[in-house]
Amino acid sequence: MTIEQFFRENRKIAIAFSGGVDSAYLLYAARKAGADTRAYYVKTEFQPQFELEDAMRLARELDAPLRILERDVLSIPSISSNPPDRCYHCKRLIMDAIAKAAAADGYAIIADGTNASDDASDRPGTRALKELGIRSPLRECSLTKDEIRRLSREAGLFTWDKSAYACLATRIPSGEAIDREKLAATEEAEDFLRSLGFSDFRVRLIAGCARIQIRRSQYPLLLEKRTEINNKLGELYKAVLLDMEARDE
Repeated sequence: MTIEQFFRENRKIAIAFSGGVDSAYLLYAARKAGADTRAYYVKTEFQPQFELEDAMRLARELDAPLRILERDVLSIPSISSNPPDRCYHCKRLIMDAIAKAAAADGYAIIADGTNASDDASDRPGTRALKELGIRSPLRECSLTKDEIRRLSREAGLFTWDKSAYACLATRIPSGEAIDREKLAATEEAEDFLRSLGFSDFRVRLIAGCARIQIRRSQYPLLLEKRTEINNKLGELYKAVLLDMEARDE
C-alpha cells in the first residue's frame, strides 16, 4: 500500500503531530491526498518551545488545522518518578488526550508518525499505541526514515533535515525523579548549544553535571566555543563533561 492509497481509504483522520520529520510528512501527505484531517499537538513540560514553534510553522505552511492541547505530565507519579516504563505512561497520556479531543471533533481514526525504521520492540510507547488503536500509516506503507527525509525534501518541507529529537525527560537518568528545574536547565543548555551552531546533540544530567554528547564532526566547534560553553552551562550544572563516545559512531 502507498501513502496515497492509505489516505484514499481513510478520508477523515486525526494526526498526532509533534513537528518532527515523520509527523510533518504524514500531515503533508494527508493534505496532499485531500483527506479531511486535523493535527493535534500535546504540549507538556517535556517538549521544548522550539518543537511547538516548528509544529505551528508547518501547520501554517500546509494550511492545516492544528489544535494544541496541554497536559501536566509532572502531576502523574508514574511519569514524574521516571520509572523504566515512563515512556509508556507518557505516550498513553498524550494519545488518550488526542483521542478524546479528536472524538469530540468528529474524528474516529488517529494516526501517528511511527515509521518502518522504528524498532517497535525498543519503543515503550508502542504498547500505548496498540492499546488505543492508533494507526501508523508510515509503518503500514513501509516508509523508512531515509525515504521520509527524501520525500520531505522533494515536497519542500523545512523539516526534511531536522535532527531526530527525543523529549527532555530522556536527558534525566531512569529512576531519578523529574522536576521542572531539571527540565528547564536541560532546555536552556540545549538552546544555548543550538545557538552556537551545534546540531543532533544531547545534554544529559549525570550526578548534577551536564554530559554533552555531540557528533565527532562538531568537536572542532566544541573546542572553539569551550569557554562560552563552560561559562553558560556552569551556571546550570555542577560541572560540564564531554562524552567521548561520539553520537555518530
